[in-house]
Amino acid sequence: MLASTVLNHRQHVGLQQLSALAGITRSSLGPDKKYKFIQDERSGESALVCSCFRVLENLELTCGAGQLVHETVRAHQKAYGTGSGCLLFLAGAWSRAALECLQRGVPVARIISAMSEGMDVCLDVCRTCGVSTEGLGVAPSESRTATSQGSGPRLSKKPTVEASRASDETLSASGRRKLKLSRHFYETRSENVPQPPQPKPPDIAHISVGLSHGCVGAMNLVVEASRIQSRNNPQDVGCSTLDVTKVVTCVLPGLPEEHACVLQGCVVLVSHEQASVAHHLKEQHLKVALINGDLSDTYRHLGFKRLQGVQRVSDRSHFLSSTKEEEWTERTVALLSNLEVNLVVVGGLASETVIQRCSTHHMLVVEKANSSVLKALAQATGAVPVTYATQLSRHCVGAGVKVAIWRDLSSHERKPSTTVNISTVEGSGLVTAVLTSCVDGKLQALEDQFWACAYRLHHALKDKVLLPGAGATEMLCVLRLHEQAEQKHRPRAGAAHNPYRGLVLRLMADGFIDYISTVMVNTGEVSKVTARTAVSQQLQHRTQSRGAAATFSQPVLAGEQEDGAAAVQVYDSVSVKQEAWRTALDLVLLVLQTDAEVITGIDPNSDGTQEDVMLL
Repeated sequence: MLASTVLNHRQHVGLQQLSALAGITRSSLGPDKKYKFIQDERSGESALVCSCFRVLENLELTCGAGQLVHETVRAHQKAYGTGSGCLLFLAGAWSRAALECLQRGVPVARIISAMSEGMDVCLDVCRTCGVSTEGLGVAPSESRTATSQGSGPRLSKKPTVEASRASDETLSASGRRKLKLSRHFYETRSENVPQPPQPKPPDIAHISVGLSHGCVGAMNLVVEASRIQSRNNPQDVGCSTLDVTKVVTCVLPGLPEEHACVLQGCVVLVSHEQASVAHHLKEQHLKVALINGDLSDTYRHLGFKRLQGVQRVSDRSHFLSSTKEEEWTERTVALLSNLEVNLVVVGGLASETVIQRCSTHHMLVVEKANSSVLKALAQATGAVPVTYATQLSRHCVGAGVKVAIWRDLSSHERKPSTTVNISTVEGSGLVTAVLTSCVDGKLQALEDQFWACAYRLHHALKDKVLLPGAGATEMLCVLRLHEQAEQKHRPRAGAAHNPYRGLVLRLMADGFIDYISTVMVNTGEVSKVTARTAVSQQLQHRTQSRGAAATFSQPVLAGEQEDGAAAVQVYDSVSVKQEAWRTALDLVLLVLQTDAEVITGIDPNSDGTQEDVMLL
């Protein structure tokens, strides 16, 4: 992809590469994501993707900026599960803003200073325009925080104050006062302050609609997973939590997408031979052993890895190796039999020989179980996970596991396969989202969409605050950046005056405008020109009514639906969006400073009066 991009080698190449890479996100933003085929010219293999994270994963990135982008996006995706498209798009938009500044002769230090100030402005917007999830969507008469009438969220003082308090509660001390009773004891209590009413649990069904971002089917599965977890947790009233650490996915090719569902327990695919073992074990209370690593004679954990490439030269090496594996298999199976283990759950891979030998003893072996499954089973059954099977003892074996055949997929697959549901007698909160599709290449995209919805809802419930979505928050950021650009700058004590501040802030705002208009274009209803015109009109209208409350509409929704009903309110996660913005700017500034320091050898902290400071 970078090979087809013309780079100006008299400019900062790193910023140009970052901007070029960000171009892959344009079709993956917004509610109507476009699928892409990525083909390997050497092998002929192809992948079907619909997210920038998967695109980067399938690209061969050879440039330094490309590898840095991949590592940054991968780290964000691992931590937050969503928001990678927003991160990379804004990184590209702000890298172009930095290039524009460089072309106009703005010193690197001034760019960094102004962009950092602009980010502080945007984060302040998030703190002030957030909507508290308390009682959100419970009843129209009770929720007076928003009146849409087809124009998006109206943010009144009440939700703004509540959201700000919820956002800052981890940073500020409690409003209650400590009264000194003695030199040893303190008591925390309120002084003549009425106790606030108990917060109402958020309506997950209502919030999930605004957080689905076009993936309605995937979000419905997430809501169902939350309901199942709530039924197993009597303390959770009103289905107001989602523990993503106890949610797993199982992808089943060959079935239509409408067969997707959520089940309590862990659903896994097993072979025909293992399915017969599962049939033998059904309706029994089983004993389980948990193995963290691989179940094989050659496995060593990271602390005891053998040297690679070292071979023993002997005429009987193959015979000795086979004998050693056979002895280990016999010893392991005998140990499991003596401990009366019926089910072995392995975090890594299991030796085919061990699986076959266990099957003859009516022991089911399940491999490739992630850490959340092992942890949930350990908590519910009392089992102790071990690294090697030889470490197992009676106090490591858990009890109270059930195995049931969920569906036989032999008619849908060339090779016989069956799905088995592993559950516990005592509810563990473990649920499985079964994702299906007749197109094998689409399963990865469906799984990504499910996890994106799950993490959006998880972070929203954890933050207890939502941001107006569909571009409304970005519009407020544009307005604030423009206002700050027009105001006379008063530098902080000890800081130098920045004459380029207004220019940099306006260029940062243009990045948000480009983001909003791109999402609008991806809906397929407006052109690029129409989208930018609509954004400009909203900004102009808001500027003229400066004294009114924030009444920005959500520009992506275009007001009302076809049936005349009010448009669905779209929300974003506060923590995900803030981190995506911060990471995007950090990425731009890192590349900017690297180009300035490593390539040109100029200190970015100095103003640099030479006109050719940006030349290579």
